[in-house]
Amino acid sequence: MAKKGGFPGGGMPGNMANLMKQAQKMQRQMEERAKEMETKEFTATAGGGAVEATVSGMKKVLKIHLDEEVVDPEDVEMLEDLIVAALNEALEKVDAESADSMSKLTGGLGGGMPGIF
Repeated sequence: MAKKGGFPGGGMPGNMANLMKQAQKMQRQMEERAKEMETKEFTATAGGGAVEATVSGMKKVLKIHLDEEVVDPEDVEMLEDLIVAALNEALEKVDAESADSMSKLTGGLGGGMPGIF
């Protein structure tokens, strides 16, 4: 007599369906988190606040603010370094929040998912 569904024990199809529902739920949650990240802004400063950089959750530069006293035509290199430092710190904030968000969704299952954020 053949067993229904071809799975020994008969319990596998129910477990598989439940697993698929959980995967679909996780995918929806990941899509929601990605949409949330699109609207978030992350700001960081360098040089004691003389340079401020704001980036989106999608890692796009939105704004750079420079205090007048940091704009020295004789020392452009310092200004460039401060801008780079502020941007890198803001981008690190995006990465940290993305990783934290993914960790909460996956419960620490294998870390982040490359290419998602």
